[in-house]
Amino acid sequence: MALLKVENLQVFYGVIQAVKGISFEVNQGEIVALIGANGAGKTTVLHTITGLVPAKAGSITYNGVDLLKTPSHKIVAMGMAHVPEGRRIFQELTVLENLQMGAFTRRDKGEVAETLKMVYERFPRLEERKKQVAGTLSGGEQQMLAMGRALMSKPDIILMDEPSMGLSPLFVTEIFDIIQEINKAGTTVLIVEQNAKKVLSIADCAYVLETGNIIMDGPAQELLNNDSVKKAYLGE
Repeated sequence: MALLKVENLQVFYGVIQAVKGISFEVNQGEIVALIGANGAGKTTVLHTITGLVPAKAGSITYNGVDLLKTPSHKIVAMGMAHVPEGRRIFQELTVLENLQMGAFTRRDKGEVAETLKMVYERFPRLEERKKQVAGTLSGGEQQMLAMGRALMSKPDIILMDEPSMGLSPLFVTEIFDIIQEINKAGTTVLIVEQNAKKVLSIADCAYVLETGNIIMDGPAQELLNNDSVKKAYLGE
C-alpha cells in the first residue's frame, strides 16, 4: 500500500481551477519529484496535502487515513512535515528556538533532545549558530534550518517545496546531498523543484505537471533522458 495516495485531486482558487483531477502515489522510502513550470500547480498540490488549501474533489490518503478530513496540526502529529517555499523560518527567533518549534507536537523531552542531537549532526552549521537570530543566516543556512525544523517532528515523510530556490550552486549541491541522506536514513520525500535536472538525478520517480494536469510520469532516470522533458525543463 502506498504511504501517500492522491486520487483525482481537483483544487480551485475561486473560479480558476489550479489542479485538474491529478492522481499519483508515494511509496515508503521513495524520493518522488513533482516538476513543471511556474504556475503548473505544484505548490498547490503540497498545500492541499497538508491541509492549507481545501480540495474541491478527489481524495488524499496517508497511511490509509483521509487527509481531507484531518486538520493541519493533526497531519503533522501523524508523521508528515512540510518545508515550505521560501523557507518560512521564524526570523526573530534563534536557530535553536526555530528547531524547538518543529517539535511542538512531541511530548517526550528525552526523545526531542535525541532528535535535536541528530539534526545537529546532520547540519553542523546549525549547532555552531544555535544562538544566532535566524533572520541573519544566509539563504542556504536558512534552508538547512527549515529542513532541520521539519526533521524535529520526526516525520515519516517530508514534503519539500523548491528547496534550491535562490541558493548558490554550491549550496544547491549540499542541500540535495542532505536530502539524499535524509532519505537513506528512512524518511520518504515528496519534492517540488524547478531545478528539474538536479531533482531527477536523485529521485526514484517523477511526475510532470503542466497547468494543473500530470502530462507525464515514470522513473526519474527515464524522464531525465526523455527528449521532450529535456527540451521543456532541462534547457537542452
